[in-house]
Amino acid sequence: MFVKKGDKVKVITGKDKGKEGVVLSASPKTNKVIVESINIMKKHQKPNNANPQGGIIEMEAAIDASNVMVMDANGVAGRVGYKVVDGKKVRFNKKSGEILDK
Repeated sequence: MFVKKGDKVKVITGKDKGKEGVVLSASPKTNKVIVESINIMKKHQKPNNANPQGGIIEMEAAIDASNVMVMDANGVAGRVGYKVVDGKKVRFNKKSGEILDK
C-alpha cells in the first residue's frame, strides 16, 4: 500500500474532490484509508459512560486508497514510486522526484 499513516494526501475523486488532509489510519487488507475531515458521516450514538448525552456525532468514514494522491513537502500531489537509496527502499513522488520517507 502506497499510503501510510501521517501522510498528507489530496482527494482526487468523489464528493470531497480537491480537499486535502492527513491520513489518520491505513488498512492494507481492505485498501482503505481514513483521512482527517474527509468523508464525514453522521452516526447516531446511544448514551453511554463516555458520552452520557448521546446524540448525533460526526466522524470520518474510510475511503479507498485509490481515490487519494500523496503530497510531498512542497504540496505537489503525484503518484508514488519506489527506489533504493543507501540500501533502503524509499517512496518518492513521481511528479516532483522528491523523497517522501525520511
